[in-house]
Amino acid sequence: MDEEQKSTPLVYHAEDEYRPEPAPEPLPPFWADGSYRVGIHTSIAGDLTAALESAAKLGCNALQIFSSSPRMWPRMGGSRIAEVDAARFRARRNELGLGPLAIHDNYLINLASPDRVMRVRSIQAFRDELVRAMALGADYLVAHPGSGRGTPLAEAVTAVSQGLRQAVKGLKLGGLRILIENTSGMGSALGWRFEEIEAIVAGCSELDLGVCVDTAHTFEAGYDIRSEAGLEQTLGLIDRTVGLERVCVVHVNDSKTKMGSRVDRHEHVGKGKIGMEAFRRILRHPRLSPRGPMGLAGRAFILETPIDKPGDDRRNVKTLWKLVGVEAKQAPRAENGFSMLRKDRKGQAGSRKTKTKKKKKT
Repeated sequence: MDEEQKSTPLVYHAEDEYRPEPAPEPLPPFWADGSYRVGIHTSIAGDLTAALESAAKLGCNALQIFSSSPRMWPRMGGSRIAEVDAARFRARRNELGLGPLAIHDNYLINLASPDRVMRVRSIQAFRDELVRAMALGADYLVAHPGSGRGTPLAEAVTAVSQGLRQAVKGLKLGGLRILIENTSGMGSALGWRFEEIEAIVAGCSELDLGVCVDTAHTFEAGYDIRSEAGLEQTLGLIDRTVGLERVCVVHVNDSKTKMGSRVDRHEHVGKGKIGMEAFRRILRHPRLSPRGPMGLAGRAFILETPIDKPGDDRRNVKTLWKLVGVEAKQAPRAENGFSMLRKDRKGQAGSRKTKTKKKKKT
């Protein structure tokens, strides 16, 4: 008979125990290298990947897009992006070296709405925005706070925070970060005061929300970023409320309306009420510049300026590179003559709006 095999219990000593190394810190994304990141909102008309090509041809190294129509509610179950299209988008973005990528949410979403049907629809639509943003490998999802439509401010702010938490529930955002954008305060819109954004962020502490500061909205809300002293005061207020370290994206837009107008009208950089010299101070300020000791590496400066005629988009991007102090030879090369707005055969600029046909007299 085989002899019974006896096992000797192993004796462990503290000095022999295996102590696993802590998980390595994830490497920062390629675009957080301390360089200026300049972009523009590009069109997804026809094909998502075309938006990347437009950004590169305009001389950008960052961009913002919509992931679906911004003024229409998506069809039930029809708002997802096919993985083959998402993979092609992600691969092409890496090839072009564009980053960060911000996605702006649907304009119809209103997480502060007191209407129960609108609120449920908004939460679901925002969740769909998150899913599409993750599929495309986006870094940021920019969201407007919404409007309480007459409800007390505290209730509206709480509704936004709760809506964000509900939309995110069960999702693993990974590298995607939600940014709350300040508004001009038009109508009953929330977020025109940075204290309101601070309250929304505080209500979602587990989400690590970021902030998107729009220069036109800030000016139209009554903050004097046009003067040197006013800019310092505004940056100080932002730092005391939401914190400048949370400002990951700056929408660089001039304003067609005066300071404190509470009317949201974007203008070409340097052509509006804020002015070119003010933008030079803003973009080179040590607390905003990615190169400054107090700046944030990877912070993106993204244009949402109008395109009134072909080339306006390319010219605004070129202006931004000049304002940040990057020499032409160091900035990404733009394609001569390229514009997202093209001329028709008659030499007229094509309009995004459908022209109303005049009725013939009978």
